[in-house]
Parts: sequence; C-alpha cells; structure tokens
Amino acid sequence: MRVLKYLALCVIALSGLAGGLQALGANGAKEPKVTTDPYLWLEDVHGAKPLAWVKDQNVLTRKALAGNADYQADYDSVLAVLDAPDRIPLGAIRHDFVFNFWQDAQNPKGIWRRTSIEDYAKAEPKWDVLLDIDKLAKDEGKNWVFKGSDCAPSMKQCLLFLSPGGGDAHVVREFDLKTKTFVKNGFALDEAKSEVAYRDDDTVLFASDFGKGSLTSSGYPRIVKMWKRGEPIAAAKTIFEGTKDDVGVAPMVMHGPKKSVALISRAISFFETEYDYVYPDGATLKLPLPLGAVVRGAVGDNLILTLRDSWTPPGADKAIPKGALVSFNVTAFANMKMPVKVDVLFTPDPRQMIDGVATGDGAVYAAIYTNVTGAIHVFKPGSDGAWSDTALDLPKNGSTHIVSANNYGPQAQFTFESFLQPTTLYSYDGTGQPKAIKSQPARFDSSGLETEQFEATSKDGTKIPYFVVRAKDAKGPAPTLLYGYGGFEISQTPWYWANAGRLWLSKGGVIAVANIRGGGEFGPAWHKAALKKHRQRAFDDFEAVARDLSSRDITTPKQLGIMGGSNGGLLVSTVMTQTPKLLGAVVCQVPLIDMLRYTKIGAGASWIGEYGDPEKPGVRKYIEKYSPYQNVRIDKEYPPVLFVTATSDDRVTPVHARKMAARMEALGHDVLFYENTDGGHSAAADHKQAAEMWAMSFEFLKQKLGLGATDTKQ
Repeated sequence: MRVLKYLALCVIALSGLAGGLQALGANGAKEPKVTTDPYLWLEDVHGAKPLAWVKDQNVLTRKALAGNADYQADYDSVLAVLDAPDRIPLGAIRHDFVFNFWQDAQNPKGIWRRTSIEDYAKAEPKWDVLLDIDKLAKDEGKNWVFKGSDCAPSMKQCLLFLSPGGGDAHVVREFDLKTKTFVKNGFALDEAKSEVAYRDDDTVLFASDFGKGSLTSSGYPRIVKMWKRGEPIAAAKTIFEGTKDDVGVAPMVMHGPKKSVALISRAISFFETEYDYVYPDGATLKLPLPLGAVVRGAVGDNLILTLRDSWTPPGADKAIPKGALVSFNVTAFANMKMPVKVDVLFTPDPRQMIDGVATGDGAVYAAIYTNVTGAIHVFKPGSDGAWSDTALDLPKNGSTHIVSANNYGPQAQFTFESFLQPTTLYSYDGTGQPKAIKSQPARFDSSGLETEQFEATSKDGTKIPYFVVRAKDAKGPAPTLLYGYGGFEISQTPWYWANAGRLWLSKGGVIAVANIRGGGEFGPAWHKAALKKHRQRAFDDFEAVARDLSSRDITTPKQLGIMGGSNGGLLVSTVMTQTPKLLGAVVCQVPLIDMLRYTKIGAGASWIGEYGDPEKPGVRKYIEKYSPYQNVRIDKEYPPVLFVTATSDDRVTPVHARKMAARMEALGHDVLFYENTDGGHSAAADHKQAAEMWAMSFEFLKQKLGLGATDTKQ
C-alpha cells in the first residue's frame, strides 16, 4: 500500500501513572501532583496559540544555531550537494521509458519527466518534461508537493498524487502523457489518504474517505470501490469493506504484458494482512495466505511473497521457514478455489535478510544481505516450473538496492553504495551481468577514512553489530555521532551519507550506525525480538553500542551525540531519559515521544502492532516504563537536545516533539526546538528546507560535542 507501507485527540488524565507527569525536586520532595497533561493545548496542530509558541521557539533556535558563518557554510555545502546537476537521476522503468522526479535550484518543487531506456543510459539524456510542479503551484496558488504516480497499462494516462504541504493526505488527478495536461472529467479524488490503482485503462480500484464511518480508527480508508471511466464517482461500485479496527484497506494491481493481477490488501494490524483476489467483475476471493505474508509483486500467474512467520501451506507436510521468499500461483487458486503448489525461491540463514524485492517480466529480483552487507539475486521460472537463482556480479561490502524493474521487459536497475563509496547505478538487460551506467561523484574526501564493523554485548547477552566510520590513523576519543532506528523491520544498511561526510567526517568527527533489534537486519526474528513488551531490548542494544564506543576509546560520553528520526526519535529520546550520562547531545527528528497517547495522535493507532495498545492495562504498564514524555525528571541532568519536526506531518505530527520540548524547557533542561511548516514526515519539502534542517542539526552537534570548524568546501 503506497501510503500505509511508509513506508504513517482527546484529553486523558495522566494521574496515577508510574511517575505520571510528576517530577522530583532537587531535595527529593515531590512537586504538586499533576492530574492532567498541561501541554495538551500543543496538540492543536494548526491552532493560533500553538503556532505562536512554535514561532517563538523557531526564533530562539535560529538565533542559537543559524547565526554564524560556520552554519552558513554548512547550509551552502549541503544545498550544493542536493542541487548538484551531476546527481544520479534515479527513476522508474515503465514500458520503454524511465520516469524521474527532479528537484534543483531552478526547480525547487520539482519537475516530473521521462526519457527512453536507451537514452537514459547516456551521460546526458534528453528529458521530456511532463509536468512542472513549480509552475503548477504558482498557476493554481497551491503549495503542491509531488507524491508519486501510477500509470495505466497502455501508458496513455497516469494518476498523479499531489499533497498541499507534503503530508500523507493528497489529491489524485489524472494526467494525459501525450497532451501533458490533466484529463478533463478524468479520474480525480479530493484530498485524503487515498489508495488508487488502474485495473485497466478505463477502470480504477480506489479506497478513500467517503464520509462518516468510511475510515478506520487509524485514519485510513476501509472501503474499496471500482470506478469506470465516464461514470460519476457516486456510481462507483463498492467491492470490499474492512472494519473500523483495521489499519486500512487498499487496492494493489500488478500489470504485465500478458495479464494483470488485482488484489485488495486488508491490513488487520501493521504486520498482519489479508489478501483478496479481485475478479474482472469486482467479485473478491480471500487468498489462503498467512497473515504475516507480504505480497511483493507478481510474475505471470505467480504472486511473490516474503514471510514474517513460518508457514505450512494447505496440503503441505513441511513448514516454510520465516523470512523466506516464495511463489504462489494465484491464477490457479482463483480458478480452482483449492490449494496449489507453493515454491520456495530462497530461505535466508540466521545472519541473512531479504531487504527488498521487485518483480519484472519473467523475473524476481531480491536484495539479500549477509551480516548487513548486500547482494542482488535474480530468480527466473524455468519451463519445468523450477526457479533458478543467480547472484549478480556487483561490488561487495556495501548496500545493494533494487531501483526499478520493468514489468513489460527484461530491464532492471540496481545501485551499490557504502559509507565511503558514492552510489553507482547498474543496468541489467536480463542476461549476463549488470553494467555500471552512472556514478555519483565523491562529495567528500574519503581517502583517509575507513569503515569498521564491531559488536557490542547487550544487557541480555545478544551481540549487536555496528559500523564505525573514522580516520584510518585515529588515536584516542573524538566527537562521535551514533545513528539508529530499531523498529518496523527497517534495516540500517551502509549508505553514502554525503551530509555527514562533508559536515562531520571531514572535520575529524566519527560516525557510528547501530544495527539494533527491532530492525530487519537479520530477518523477522530480529524485528520481533524488540516488539511490544520487548521494546526495552532496542533501547538496551543502543545503550550497549554507546558504551562499547567509549570502551574502545573511540569516543567519550561527553563527546557522544545520538540522532534518530520517527521511531528513531523515540529511540534517542528514550535512551536520553534512561541513560543521560552516556551522552553529550541528542538530535531528535519527527519523533514519537508521548507513548501513552500515541494512538490518539496522527496515524498512531496504525502502529499498535509495533508498540501495543496503551489503553490496555497490561500493555500500559510496560509502555509507561519507557515512554520518554512521562519519564522526564527535574532532578536528572540531561544532555542538550534539539527537536526537529514539521507542522505538515500528518503521520506522526509535530505534537510529540512540541510537548516534550515544552515539558523539558519548563523543568529547566537545555532544549532547542525547530518546526518547519512543510515537508510532511520528512520535515523538508524542498532542498532549501532539507539543507536548513541538516545544517542546524550538525551545527548543534558541533557546538555541544566540541568538533572544531574547518572548511566545508569540497
């Protein structure tokens, strides 16, 4: 699901909690008991009073961080990289074309464009600009942010998703690729967290906000309709309904040269999904797949799945292990309505994981990682029904990603990158080995740097791997930035972090990246190890890495800064409240923080599968032990912290960061807060906003951790 995968207010009393919103004074005496949250007023995201508070905070933060020459140099340095004309224009292969969305200094909101596959391989492709978002925004007086597209099988029209401000909610408008204009009386949806896909050129399946009762408690659609061209939207036929307690439902259609496969995914929880096959007339049939199956695409008649749990298919006598990549003949099942053979394409070992999967015309591509470094495998069905497995020849000891695969041809594209090697794009034509066609220039001098991989021992004895990037001749501790995430099966594999390279590594700083539990680094088991009541393990893992960095003399607590965003913001704010003496500074971006109210804020209810439901007493008991907002104390000395968020973030929302900053400030702690208006959950809608966010973040870390300023020009 395009929105649900990324991938996304009522008053309650907080008295009687373990700590509640009470705090202990310096002499150990309790402050007056607080029976309600005094910062609930900040949950009015667009209210005049909260926005006035935000404005005042932004002024203070800008004064503290953006008022010197070093900040301006860093801002200019980041913006130069973001706007650089020699970036690789990564895109999506569709039929005979590569589609790309491009932003630069001349096009801050961006242009949507395409070129032929053949021309794309050239050093300077001839791009055909389809839509100028800057011009559209100016002409229509809307702050449009481009959120993607879905094209019809014939490639005559595409559905465009445009967000006013960058949030998850967006409008849908149909666009004619030949005339480069929006289709008059075409398929169009008002602003909502919609999901829509072409069933064929003249039919779409869509889920949207149809009024009262049509959304789930998570704020996503629960009803799917089939809409034929030329008929009013009111005449669209309802073909599926989920329940209010679901996370959401959405159509998904996988097109190919010979057939298309249409499904409806019903997310019962964030990690449990039912799939229904959609017949041409709109009738549906529930598929006999386990709730932990994830549909990755289709090759001919076969659905391609990965498994979160072990599964014994109907009629089979042996279970398929969790984490496996499998094929299920959906057409045979839809026709016969009886169990069919399930093929296993790949079974990872305990130190492997399948990070990404894409399907093309007659092929399945999988990014398979061993000990957090990647490779690309291609699987193809043979005439005898057996699947071949070929590992492609790509560089080692870094990250391999699938950029795109053509559903109407043999082409696919992959990238390789590492902490010190810029991204290279590889093209594959279905035979032989991939060929490098584009490489990003180095953005910082890495000749004197090296990457090492270490292990820390967590509280329960589990070995936690982490990467360190620093000077080859490093001696003694240095200012270090530790980055982590630890949730939702999202893995922290090596990436070429140009911002950190220019603003931190080039100045003598050290970068560390932790592969803690909760992520997907070693498959579903690694994620589930820190799920719900086991959440503390993720925090313990991160703390173990922080301690290990000091024990190896890489850094010291006063020189150690931590950074994380979204669930990573929860991670760093929790570690800050639990072990403040381990840290010298914290950068907390678009975070979750008030975990006793998270289900009532933004799309929080959709994440109960990750954290648990705090409305249930047993769950509340373990959440309140770590929820950062409820565990801030007046008598503890916390490291200085910078909160970064966005008003337009309708997924997590700025509420968490606002309340935490206000509470910590009231208790006398060292806090800075910055809230951008645009950008949604990424907190930046264009390159200038992104440059501002990163320049502020690194300026804050440099000030607090004592990293000396040097020339940032590379």
